[in-house]
Amino acid sequence: MRPAPQSNTGVASAVRAWIGFAILIAAHFGVRPLVAGRVAVDFALIAILFSAVRMRPGVAAITGFLVGISLDAMAPGTFGTHALALTLIAYGASWLKAVFFADHVGLTGLFVFAGKWVLDIALALLTGVSSGVSLVIALLVWSPLSAALTALVAMLLLVMFRPLYRPQSL
Repeated sequence: MRPAPQSNTGVASAVRAWIGFAILIAAHFGVRPLVAGRVAVDFALIAILFSAVRMRPGVAAITGFLVGISLDAMAPGTFGTHALALTLIAYGASWLKAVFFADHVGLTGLFVFAGKWVLDIALALLTGVSSGVSLVIALLVWSPLSAALTALVAMLLLVMFRPLYRPQSL
């Protein structure tokens, strides 16, 4: 006896991916403000990186742009910085997905760490909010700590909620 073919596996995987994306975006706007500080988890970046592995680079860039615009709407003084940075990060993540998003949690954590650090560097340089010693401390102390925390949470999410955040292998 052969098992019946599952024609809706791709649809079910896409639905799980959208549910995971929505949960992470909700956490970014609902949970992150409650525990915000100098070192905070960037749930929006995790959502973008996890979804970029399932998308073509152009679609991932559009997703990064839309999430970036929604983040920029909350900070009109620096409007466009998140949109630009997240567009480039989503495009790059989708393009590099075959290299970094193998089935290895550690490599995924390293990739999320690098993505968060690049995002913080881009935002610091694009906004020009800080300069001098405060910029160096922000980029070499607080940003890596925030990137490490974001990567740790991303790895925990991959382990705990595997069906939502990893593509299904057929």
